[in-house]
Amino acid sequence: MSEQQINNPLHGITLQKLLEQLVAHYGWEQLAVRVRINCFKQDPSIKSSLKFLRKTPWARAEVEQLFITTFHSR
Repeated sequence: MSEQQINNPLHGITLQKLLEQLVAHYGWEQLAVRVRINCFKQDPSIKSSLKFLRKTPWARAEVEQLFITTFHSR
């Protein structure tokens, strides 16, 4: 199983850490522009965003892809 994770850029990164890094890099306003979901626009917080992203696979996939594009394409 560890062989499957070698090329996975998200391996070992929790959704919370991923989101915290994106917010630190972009800020909520720019994050809302890049990933169009309301929890980034209206009264954003890590807690509310995590709750939404855990329940919404398409939104989580977009956030994960933005993280990979931002931090692993360098």
